[in-house]
Amino acid sequence: MGMGIASASRRRGKRTRRAAMAEINVTPLVDVMLVLLIIFMVTVTLPAVGVPVELPESRAAPVEEQPDQVTISIDRAGVIYIENEAVSAGGLPEALEALDRGGEPPLIVLRGDRSLDYGRVMAVMGELGRAGFTSISLVTDGSVSPP
Repeated sequence: MGMGIASASRRRGKRTRRAAMAEINVTPLVDVMLVLLIIFMVTVTLPAVGVPVELPESRAAPVEEQPDQVTISIDRAGVIYIENEAVSAGGLPEALEALDRGGEPPLIVLRGDRSLDYGRVMAVMGELGRAGFTSISLVTDGSVSPP
């Protein structure tokens, strides 16, 4: 009978002393990485500027984004936006002078609504040229299929 008690306590002792688990469960890591990948893919496809503008169609080559570029948008009503901030009527020259230029003028990306008068877009381009911004890219909708 004494023998049975000793062997039972040894077995119980071995059960409580388990070796450290040497495996890493990577399933939660994969789940988190897939969620981050989906979030990244969705945010990359969103437009950089939130001003709703219906761009004219063109088959022009896409413009590569640069870190120091400034986006200027003109909506259907003719309101001018620098990035997401509306510029008051007649206040474009002052707003352009307030832009931080650093060493050389940044690339200006001009987005104009397709329903705008051509003269309105040219007036904004004239103000940009007068302010010393010589590198201007016009943005269009590149979803036109070839004829």
